[in-house]
Order: sequence, then structure tokens, then C-alpha cells
Amino acid sequence: MCGIAGAFDLTGTREFSRPRLQAMCQAILHRGPDDQQVHIEPGVALGATRLSIVDLAGGRQPIANERGDIWVAFNGELFEYPELRQELLARGHTLSTRCDTEAWVHLYEDLREGMFEKARGQFAVSLWDRPDRTLILGRDRVGICPLYYTEVDGWLLWGSEIKALLSSGLVAARPDPKGVDHLFSFFCAGTTRTFFEGIKSLAPGYFLKVKDGRIEMKRYWDLDFPDQGSERRMDDPTPLVDEFEGLMRQAVERRLRGDVPVVSYISGGLDSTVVLGLSSRQRGHAVPSFTIGLDKAGPDERTQATESAEALGSPLTMVTMGRQEIVDAYPELVMAAEGPVLDTSCACLMRLARTVHDQGYKVALTGEGADEALAGYVWFKTQMMREWVRRHHGEGLLRSARSLMLALAGGGSKHRPDRLGIGGVRPAQQDLYDMVSQVRPTLYSDSMWDQLADHNPYDDLGEINPRIGKWHPLNQSLYVGYKIMLAGLLMISKGDRISMHSSVETRYPFLDDDVIQFCSQIDPSYKLRGRTEKWILRQVAARTLPAKIANRPKTMFRASLSQTFLGPHRPKWVDQLLSPESLRATGYFNPEAVAKQRRLQTIIPRITATRFIFDVGLTCVVSTQLWHHIYCGGGLCDLPTWTAPSFVEPEGNLSVNRVHNEPTSLAI
Repeated sequence: MCGIAGAFDLTGTREFSRPRLQAMCQAILHRGPDDQQVHIEPGVALGATRLSIVDLAGGRQPIANERGDIWVAFNGELFEYPELRQELLARGHTLSTRCDTEAWVHLYEDLREGMFEKARGQFAVSLWDRPDRTLILGRDRVGICPLYYTEVDGWLLWGSEIKALLSSGLVAARPDPKGVDHLFSFFCAGTTRTFFEGIKSLAPGYFLKVKDGRIEMKRYWDLDFPDQGSERRMDDPTPLVDEFEGLMRQAVERRLRGDVPVVSYISGGLDSTVVLGLSSRQRGHAVPSFTIGLDKAGPDERTQATESAEALGSPLTMVTMGRQEIVDAYPELVMAAEGPVLDTSCACLMRLARTVHDQGYKVALTGEGADEALAGYVWFKTQMMREWVRRHHGEGLLRSARSLMLALAGGGSKHRPDRLGIGGVRPAQQDLYDMVSQVRPTLYSDSMWDQLADHNPYDDLGEINPRIGKWHPLNQSLYVGYKIMLAGLLMISKGDRISMHSSVETRYPFLDDDVIQFCSQIDPSYKLRGRTEKWILRQVAARTLPAKIANRPKTMFRASLSQTFLGPHRPKWVDQLLSPESLRATGYFNPEAVAKQRRLQTIIPRITATRFIFDVGLTCVVSTQLWHHIYCGGGLCDLPTWTAPSFVEPEGNLSVNRVHNEPTSLAI
């Protein structure tokens, strides 16, 4: 993968400053340390930093078509590029490289906006059509690659990371309280809203078309499921297992493509072990593997990971993290993620990516996405119980149970616990969302509530597939998982941002388009059968792995939450961030309430609902304060803050109209 940045004049044909664009690219240099280039012409500027994986010598970008009038800068991979390249050559196109970046300009020549239907992989792309004076910004179907944008002073700015926008010198780092509220509602900013005011995330499956100063948002893809009762089902499921195995093999083969070695992450669970097994079989030899061990900081899967690696003959590298190592890495994690991070285990994954990089690798396969496709999380099992209660005892008993649960949690939500919050349905995740959001009335300050006013975070979720009410309840919940948690949390705090911070591209066979399509169409019983999650994947695993590995129960990889930060060995900066002075400076939280909950957490038994939700809530408070310190002015603790690259702007550069200047492309 790479990093992209750019600017488009919404008012005319001003020329964007080269020093500004260079600073934007420099801010995301970790995404592409191998090469950096920019292309500037009146009204538009494209920049790219490159992580060389395919066509190491010839794949420089931005790149143009033969006439030089369509330009593209691209972050990501088109995994079907070898086949796509042959199609383009057969249609008479001239290709000067072996790199998939070049495919975009020719796909656009043939298909215009329809190019996204043909583009399969993980990507964020910026494309400039000079004859039509049109800019296209697009993102992959499930949001693996990020793309952010904002409007300022008549410019549309974009970048693979928010750091690029802040480094333009035109965008101030101002917090968005509504974005912060998402953290306490969904555990992440799981929509187009970010934690920064005025900066938006392009939604997965969408592209922006910019022409004549008008920005048009278009959706080219959305996940769909069959009507309940119409899913694919067979008396003998063997052909479906065969088909799924074939699709997984194909997905892995595609993600092994490139001109550099590929390694695999592995945990004690099933998903990454299947990926490692399939990739080793495809390669014809054992692929190196990397794993994390938690030392008294959460569930430790070292034994299981070692057992899996040995069964597959894979040379294993283990990175061990304790609470102190997590605390030490956490500020860097928040800086890399550009927002508060609830899941402290993400710091472990950041260190894992660094180890991969330090050993000379650029690409790693992971098992992310299997839980979304095949119902791997515990709340999907809880939903089955909830549906049984509803069918046999009615909705009234469920409402009473929810009210009791929230009362025991000790808070008071501003939203009804029985509300149909997402597309007119109540997904499995919402019980957890409602419970954890109970900390808001306790911890938020009056000023925070005033800024939120009557805003409801569920209103930010954007377009929901109108067919959602016709799907099986499990599929409704899987859809919500793809829409919120996958793109908003896993692909940021555990995925792209964390790996690319160390110049490592992570690839996800379970997020292959064909795999997602297959899993969406099969009967829910092939995903969750009784208490067995990912049933069909276990059938594939049983063909290639020892039984004790194929039948392992699901274990969520997570590290300790508030105990990591609020225990007796906490670092000084935690107390500084949670001091009354720092809490009043940011204005999000009530200092007295935070202090009270810190005291209570030391005496409330860990097994209670109250202890759990305020464990989550206080971790969110620490993380939010830390993010604000790093990006929004500092002064809250002794930790350093993020600083944009410096540059010198020629006087008057941004206001001069240079319509007659020739386009320029140059290395930074």
C-alpha cells in the first residue's frame, strides 16, 4: 500500500502550493517510504508516497494514461490485476508498467464511474480527468483503506490519513464532540464522522465526484443478504463447504501476489491459522508467522499459537507484551490511529507490525473479517437467546430484561433501551452499545451535553440498506458489524493505520469480495450452529488442520482495559490527563464524576455490570484526553504532541491564478 494526498480548487484553477503538498506527503511518509512524487497543474494537485510491493522499479505514481490527460494516485492493491492487465491489453490499451496503479486510468477510459464495479481489492484512489475537469475520489467496498477529506478556503483536500490534511497549513485540529460521543456509543467513530471537526471519512463503497465546484457523493456497492428463508441451504452441505474452501484458496492466492515475500499473523484462534495453512499450501512451503503473547495483561494464546505454527511447520516470531509495555506503547498508538482507542490490545498489534518491518517484510496476511462474515462474536450467540425469548415470551419480557440490565449497570441513558436504533431493527450489538453508553450521563460534563444538544449518534450511520428488515436477524447484525465495527475500529485501530505506521501492508482473505458474497448468501445455520460459531469454516479447517485446532472455541484477542491505566503502577501522565485542570481544559468530562468512579473501581467487584461499563468508560476517558493532548494543543500532560512537517510557502501562492502553466510532475 501507499499514501495519497491532494487538493482540488472548487472555485477555479488556482495552482496548489508544491511545498504544501510536499508537507502533506511528508506527514504520511511512513505509509510509503520507498518513493514520493507529486503532480501539480492548474486547479488540482496529486501526491503519493509509495510502499513498493508490485513492479518495484517501474510502479512510480502519480501516473497518467498515454495522452497524459488522466492522472491517478492510488493507495492499496487490485488483487486481480494480472487478469485485469491482460483484459486491458486485449482491448488495445498500452501499459508501460506492471503496477496495478496504471490500471485505473485505463479502466476509467473504458468505464468512467463504472470502473469501481471492476476494481476488486483494497484501495483508496484519487483520479483526475483533465478534459472533463472532473475529480474522482473512491474507497474500497468494506473500508480497508482509509480516505479523509475536508473543504477549506475553496479547496477540497484529501489524504490517506488526517495528518496529511493537518499538515497542509490550512486545516486546524479542532475536536468534534459528536465524534467523541461515538466512542462512548459504538467504541469507535464508525461513520463518516471523525474526531476532528470538519474532517470526514469517505464511507466504504462510496466515491466522490467533483465537477464544476460541486461535490456529489455516490454509492457503488452495499452488502446485501437474501430474504429470510431464501438463503442457500442443502440437505448435504458438502458442496457448500467445497465451494467455500475454493473461494478461500483463491482469496489467499490473490493476496500472496507481489514482488516481495509475504508473512502471516497467527493467534491461538481458527481464522489466522486457516489463513496460514492455506498460504503455506499455496506457496509450497511454510510461510513465516508472527504472534503476540500477553504477559498478565489479558488472555494469553502463546501456547495455542505455538502449537498451530508447529503443526504447519511455520517459523514463528513471538512478541510478548505486558501491561507496562502496553502503557508505554499507548501514546504512539493513539497518535497513529488519529483518535481515541478503547481496545488496548491494538498497541500489541502495532508492536507486532514493527517487528514484521524490522525483519525486512512489507506484507502480512491476517484473519480479520471472519467474525463479521461467520458470526464469531459472543453477542451473536446472545442474540439467538434473545430471539428465543421473544418468540416464546414476547417483546415485553425482553424490554423488562433490558431495563433491569441497564439499571444494574448503574447509569441512565438518554435513549430508550428498546429503541430500534439501526435501520429499523435491533441488532445483536445494540444491547452492548446501550449498556456501555450508560456511562455518558455520569461522566459527561454539562458543557459536553450542551454541545451535543439533541444529536443522536445513530443518526450519523448514513444510508442503511432498505432491505434490512427482510433479512434473518443474524444477517441484520452481521451487516451492522461490517458497517460500524469493521471499518471504524478493526480497519483503523487494528488494521491499516497500525500496520502502515510501520510501513507494513496487511491483507485480509476473509474480506475478499467473493468470500463476502458467498458468506452473505448461505443459511445462517452454516455460520452459527447452536453454540458453534463459524461452522462452515471449521469444516474447511478440519480438512487441513489437526482436530484440536479446528475445534478450538473462539477467544477474543483483548488486553486489560482500565486496570492497565488506573492500577497502582500507572504512569504519571494518566494522573495528569485525569487531573481536574486537564479535564476542565478539554471540557468533555465532569472532573468530580471521573474522580468518584476512579475510587469506586477499586472497591466494586470485577464481575458486576457496573464495574465492566465503567472499566470501559474510564479507558475511553483516558484515551480521549490523550488524543486531545496529542493533536489539539497539548498542555494536558508531559507527553510530546504531534507536530506537522514544516514548510515555507511562497507569498501569495494560493491566490494566484496560473491557468496557462503547464502541468508538472516531480519527485519530492
